Formats: sequence, structure tokens, C-alpha cells
Amino acid sequence: ELAGALKNVVALAAGFADGCGLGQNAKAAIMRQGLNEMRSFAKASFTTVRDDTFFEPCGIPDLIVTCYGGRNYRVAVRFAQLNGAKTFDELEGEMLNGQKLQGVLTSFEVQTVLKNKGWEQQYPLFTAVHAISSGLFEPKDIVRFRDVAVSPNLKKMKETDISLLEEKIGL
Repeated sequence: ELAGALKNVVALAAGFADGCGLGQNAKAAIMRQGLNEMRSFAKASFTTVRDDTFFEPCGIPDLIVTCYGGRNYRVAVRFAQLNGAKTFDELEGEMLNGQKLQGVLTSFEVQTVLKNKGWEQQYPLFTAVHAISSGLFEPKDIVRFRDVAVSPNLKKMKETDISLLEEKIGL
């Protein structure tokens, strides 16, 4: 289940890369990093997670399909093409015919965990996706995810992230 949620965050990153025209090598590097972070995060969160789980349908196959055509990917492509001129909520309404965009909310949830555990720099792709989704960086910065994850600009991520998360999930 965790892999199914985390793949949506990676799909946002892949969509940012494609929407900015960064090329297939950049997208492949992002997907590889995403898979590594998915596996590491799952294993750090649950001691019973096995590496071979990521070779089952919920792992690599689902990640590939989602990063090449899933709704999170498609909305992220458009978000990048517009350079953030429209919000994810606006794009969700325009593009998904009532379906929900899951990657942005998952990114906020994951970032809360990373922040609380002091793991932000250990998960640079997840951290960069959150920073871009929050408007602190541009979609084209996804290719520099390692630099984004250690940027002093991340300190600008306000405590409002928590209240925004609460608002999104109805707490």
C-alpha cells in the first residue's frame, strides 16, 4: 500500500521533468531515485518490508505505468508546462473529471514525516517534489533535486504546511 501511495510522488517528479522537456535520461534518473527512496522509506517505516516486494506488480511495474501516463504524471506535466501558473487544485478540476490527484497530498504527508524524523536530506527527491508543489522552487528544478533538498530556501516551508495538510484531508 505504501508503494502505491509513494509512486504518485515520483510520478509528479517525472511529470515535472517531461513538462519541462528535460529528456528521457533525466526522467529515468528521477524514476531510479524515486524507486530507491520508495524502498528506503518503506523499510525505515516498516521493518517487515522485503526488497522483492518492489519487483511485484505494486512496485516497479506500477511505478513505470504511473510515471508514463497516470493522472499525477499528467497533471504534473501540465503544471510544469504552465510553470505553476495554475494550482494543482485548478488542474485537478480541469483534467481529472472528478478523480482525485493523490501525489500532492501524499507529498505533504511524507514531508511531515521526513521533517519530524529529520530525514529530509536522506530523501532529496521527495523533499524536492514537496518544495516544488509548495511553490518554493520551479518545476524545472526537479533535475537538481539533491541541491533543492539542502537549500536554505527550504526553511521558508512554513508551519502552514501542517494546517494545509489538515485542511486537505479534513482534520
